Amino acid sequence: MIFYFSGTGNSRWVANALGIALGEAVVSIADELKTGKKEFLCPLREDEKVLFVYPVHSWGPAVPVARFVSSLTLTGYNGQPVYSVSTCGDECGYTGDRMRKALAKRGIKLTNAFSVIMPNNYILMPGFDVDSKAVEEQKLKEAPAAVAAIADAIREKKKVNLYNKGSWPGLKSYCIYSLFANFAIGKNSFRVTDNCISCGLCERICPTGTIMLNESKLPVWADTCVQCVACIHRCPVHAIEYGTISIKKGRYHHPDIK
Repeated sequence: MIFYFSGTGNSRWVANALGIALGEAVVSIADELKTGKKEFLCPLREDEKVLFVYPVHSWGPAVPVARFVSSLTLTGYNGQPVYSVSTCGDECGYTGDRMRKALAKRGIKLTNAFSVIMPNNYILMPGFDVDSKAVEEQKLKEAPAAVAAIADAIREKKKVNLYNKGSWPGLKSYCIYSLFANFAIGKNSFRVTDNCISCGLCERICPTGTIMLNESKLPVWADTCVQCVACIHRCPVHAIEYGTISIKKGRYHHPDIK
């Protein structure tokens, strides 16, 4: 079973690729959270593997993933292998360790943590932007081999290091991420420009139901945003901005995820 969360499609692409390689079903965490259940029960076969595939947000797990794990019960769990696969633009810090601790609270032992470098997409702070087209294309070119190496390590039960921790992981994952999760989530400065064509795509793809169209068929954002950046990157006419920070910055979503 592969549980995934994705905003711009990077993690969804990785989850789909791993699902094919390992023969495991792929389940959307966003869809599960939208059911409003207080507890998520997942029956587990004796020979089944469990993977969590998700983006790194500010050097920690995307907040919806942490919420899902905190209410997850794997019925039939008896030590089956469990893996964390995080997608990141450059480095992951101690994201894997944070997942390990979150799973341990549910009585689940993490077997190993992996990461896959994918194109950058966080543009909601000064100094952050998408990659150049050349860098983006190179990362996408190298991603299949990285996923194949992870699938091989899982199949063969290899103890290998396929995780990019980066520098100052403690500071980033236990200080900066904690601030992000506590203060950045919920508040947002998203707005729509006159370019909006009222297609409603942002409302349909928002994984937390944060966006609704008003009487004028224009999107409005509630205070449940988790900064997955799906809306701003996938708007077909670039009509969404984040205050003034995102003006003139690039947009990105995985080319294979429609």
